[in-house]
Amino acid sequence: MAFSQVKPLFLALLILCMSILVSCHSRHFTPPIVTRLTDLFPHVSINNSFYKGFGVSNIQLTGNGFMATLSLDKASGSGLVSKNKYQYGFFSASIKLPSGLSPGVVVAFYLSNADVYPHNHDEIDIELLGHDKRNDWAFQTNIYANGSVSTGREEKFYLWFDPTEQHHQYSILWNSHHIVFLVDNIPVREFPRNSAFPSVYPLKPMSLYATIWDGSQWATHGGKYPVNYKYAPFVASFADMEMSGCISSNPTGSVCSKSNPSSLDPVDGQEFAKLSNQQVVAMDWARRKLMFYSYCKDLPRFKVLPPECK
Repeated sequence: MAFSQVKPLFLALLILCMSILVSCHSRHFTPPIVTRLTDLFPHVSINNSFYKGFGVSNIQLTGNGFMATLSLDKASGSGLVSKNKYQYGFFSASIKLPSGLSPGVVVAFYLSNADVYPHNHDEIDIELLGHDKRNDWAFQTNIYANGSVSTGREEKFYLWFDPTEQHHQYSILWNSHHIVFLVDNIPVREFPRNSAFPSVYPLKPMSLYATIWDGSQWATHGGKYPVNYKYAPFVASFADMEMSGCISSNPTGSVCSKSNPSSLDPVDGQEFAKLSNQQVVAMDWARRKLMFYSYCKDLPRFKVLPPECK
């Protein structure tokens, strides 16, 4: 083969390799070592702890009720909702995301009370957004308080692994001190409670949800890359569910009974009042290496930044 033929082939291979590196850029990092909070709390039976909220035919329970697959097809998405409402607690799931092209697909693990407070609800969200043609899956966090749906507090991250190859742990710590989002026990975001602006902090009892659904209208640049059902069904697997904390005995009030087999109490325990030095270092690593959007830096969106950003 002549050199003139080899050179274009070499350039084509180089461009291909570079595109792979860009699309998989987040997989080259080694995360810091941190305390594994997920080891401190028991796994719960999905069968005993959740209702099938919607898309019942697209939900399959396995592993004696401790694992579930949720599917999205052209007919419906699917979702689970916890039987209990929680005032505070630690919530975690090991999730394996759908493989292949998945623009517009949203897999969510979140707390909400929109069923009780449709016009004044709270929400703490983990949303995994299917990639478009240029990006990997994105990890989005969001917080709403007292119905502030027009002022969501989003932050977005890339992951340092391929979330479609195996299960990874996604966790929320919510107590009277702060909200912390974690991936494989690495804190990626902390939202402290601040008495100076109490209305922005979720305080009302919430249910825990696990869902997969079509987010074409907003998840990929305003619908630029909608779900392509040629690749359906899109299947997400949930396992190792953890829900430990303050179970609310009054969905519209603050009375709750603490139900937590662990000796640690994620509601009031000092072990969870603030991040350890090790966790602070790990969170700084995640935010420097992986965060690509924060509402606190979105000046075109906010003429006046939300108070906690200052």
